[in-house]
Amino acid sequence: MSEMLEELQLEAIKEVLEVYPAKAAKSRAKHLGVDSPEGVKGACDTTRSNKQTVPGVMSQRGCAYAGSKGVVWGPIKDMIHISHGPIGCGQYSRGGRRNYYTGTTGIDTFGTMNFSTDFSEKDIVFGGDTRLKKALSEIDELFPLNNGISIQSECPIGLIGDDIQAVAKKHKSESSKPTIAVSCEGFRGVSQSLGHHLANDAIRDEVMTDTSARSDFQSTPYDVAIIGDYNIGGDAWATRILLEEMGLRVIAQWTGDATYKEMAIAPKSKLNLLHCYRSMNYISRHMEQEFEIPWMEYNFFGPSNTTASLRKIAEFFGGEIVANTEAVIAKYTKMTDEVIAKYKSKLEGKKVMLYIGGLRPRHVIGAYEDLGMEIIGTGYEFGHGDDYKRTKEDLSRSTLIYDDANEYELEQFVKKLRPDLVAAGVKEKYVFQKMGLPFRQMHSWDYSGPYHGYDAFAIFAKDMDLAMNSPVWSHTKAPWDKQEVGA
Repeated sequence: MSEMLEELQLEAIKEVLEVYPAKAAKSRAKHLGVDSPEGVKGACDTTRSNKQTVPGVMSQRGCAYAGSKGVVWGPIKDMIHISHGPIGCGQYSRGGRRNYYTGTTGIDTFGTMNFSTDFSEKDIVFGGDTRLKKALSEIDELFPLNNGISIQSECPIGLIGDDIQAVAKKHKSESSKPTIAVSCEGFRGVSQSLGHHLANDAIRDEVMTDTSARSDFQSTPYDVAIIGDYNIGGDAWATRILLEEMGLRVIAQWTGDATYKEMAIAPKSKLNLLHCYRSMNYISRHMEQEFEIPWMEYNFFGPSNTTASLRKIAEFFGGEIVANTEAVIAKYTKMTDEVIAKYKSKLEGKKVMLYIGGLRPRHVIGAYEDLGMEIIGTGYEFGHGDDYKRTKEDLSRSTLIYDDANEYELEQFVKKLRPDLVAAGVKEKYVFQKMGLPFRQMHSWDYSGPYHGYDAFAIFAKDMDLAMNSPVWSHTKAPWDKQEVGA
């Protein structure tokens, strides 16, 4: 069965490449392949990644601005994040990822509010520094309880040369509040991944150097920081519950439901727990080098991964934390066993194709497998080589690997491999639903969630069952289930 699947996957790649001109085929061949756990070396070791998208091809990637503003800085709730440039990018990036937070919006939290300097043609010609200065003053007047401002630059800023660093420095001296400019113009780099890096660098240079925030902080031996959990649908809250039940103290969770001070006191933690490796490994490595804080990755998708991660974290602390952790695992085992018993019979053997960003192309594999489902294809929108190498560890069968895939490739792979479910982003959602194929939007959980931890596994399982076994699919069919015309 595995050999037949691998042959089908290789054939799918061959058919896709045959359509391209020779040069494009040669380039795309380096981004596609098949891998398996038993392969000594496979696509995960050789797939080309983090390279410029072929011009003219409709990539599913985001830009550097999206990586900085939309992912890293945007969910920091007590700061105001102003998009410096035309309104289009600022509006598009507003509150799109469902980063839940507590607080009173417009008073002490601002996560779902939209701030933009709203560039016009005049600003492009004469520069926008004056407009930015005015906007920063208006923000402090209208929202006096903000704990800082980040300036997120859009494409035109890099082209016309606005000195946002100088504007931020002047405003910081006048307001005595953090004012941080991030030169994250969308055209920089090859994807939003550079935006993550630029945002991490800004946190390193501006936030981690602010010692005043942690001068009166009282440490305990069990302090941890959650890094790279964006609290989509409440994920970070679910994670925090488990860690605190273990006996740990979460002193910072960022950037989901995070405050400026939480980021500033993170160097006081005893262990940094990294969920989204792709977006936050940079700051985790910096804290390891600068503050000697170890870090480890964890994965709270599905009970198997959650249990393994909890034990790995407990092993670091030892003693009573280990005992507490085993009690926590035992507490939830009965519930997750019941969830599996309820849904596995409906979902077992179903084939899934993934195409997502961040950590999810590998992290969610275990959650599907806990329900008996099979991953037959996975890939990253903006992954790096180390992401693919980590993915290999999670493969349990022959798997089609694709990097920076375009819509044509995804459609052809789906038609050839005939998965029962596609789990990808919002840009793919309606394409496959119109094909009559069950789909889950796995960037922001399709307006559901959380998906992290034991309790959330029940939500995940229910959502997959609803997606695949909804009566709506009896009214439409996938292309391969339709009879040939005239048959």
